[in-house]
Amino acid sequence: MALVEFNFESQYLGNNHCVGIILPDKPRGITPKDFYGSGKKYPVIWLLHGTYGDYSDWIRKSNIELYACENDIIIVMPSAMNSDYSNWPNFGTGYHMWDYLTEELMPLVYNWFPASAKREDNYVAGLSMGGRGALTLALQHPDKFIASAVLSSSGRNYDFLKPHAKTNGVEFQRKVLSGELKFEEAAAAINIAPRQLNAIAKYPTVGDFLASQENTFDRFEEAVKAKKLIKMYCAIGTKDNLYGNYVKFKEHAAALKADVLFEEIEGYAHEWRFWDITIEKAISFFGLKKAKADGNPY
Repeated sequence: MALVEFNFESQYLGNNHCVGIILPDKPRGITPKDFYGSGKKYPVIWLLHGTYGDYSDWIRKSNIELYACENDIIIVMPSAMNSDYSNWPNFGTGYHMWDYLTEELMPLVYNWFPASAKREDNYVAGLSMGGRGALTLALQHPDKFIASAVLSSSGRNYDFLKPHAKTNGVEFQRKVLSGELKFEEAAAAINIAPRQLNAIAKYPTVGDFLASQENTFDRFEEAVKAKKLIKMYCAIGTKDNLYGNYVKFKEHAAALKADVLFEEIEGYAHEWRFWDITIEKAISFFGLKKAKADGNPY
């Protein structure tokens, strides 16, 4: 395959940004002129990394290039820092990762690379934080993606926040960090991490956070009831530290009779061995047909 490390100044992120893009190789037996001038458009998987990572994680730690080569597809891997693939208007000059993905990166890729813009040719997948991003994009943009894969992540039930809906976001954060506001044990088990508190503090009120795309638990229910849920694969290892949240989300989906393929694999934790296995499973779940290798080495 051809690997592109693409750098450009992003309007929505307010800085230079690096994206990794895997492009199909020219098969042997066809001239460069015929191949590169064919005008062919390829299916695209928008592949999201996890916390502490960047686009290169998928290249360095998985066989994604091999899977892309086998299936004759384009893989687009943005770098998102620890943004949860959401907007952070108060960071620096403004870091609008959510808007960037659909309003800047997708038009760029569709118009500058041989990528199909058709919904039926676009898929979104990710691991951990990237799984959360993939879930959010799948729920908010069923018009842009035909299927999604959520690896080692899930929606989280934020019902325990609803009594505080009218509380200012920053004030809510302050009360939790100071210990002034405590939750009952069941709610505390959901683990309100610093990043989640920061996410709530971005909004005028806790209620605004609950009404946003970041509350994927409630947005999932709305998508199911509106019959707008796209084809979805959710997978996790049984030793993953997020397994408890995954089980609750799976139960939520079952209660809604949502058509989602859930898979738990015994013995795996939050690790790359698991993500390499499941991204290959995800590509198969997407229904992408393996292309003929035509003698090209993988």
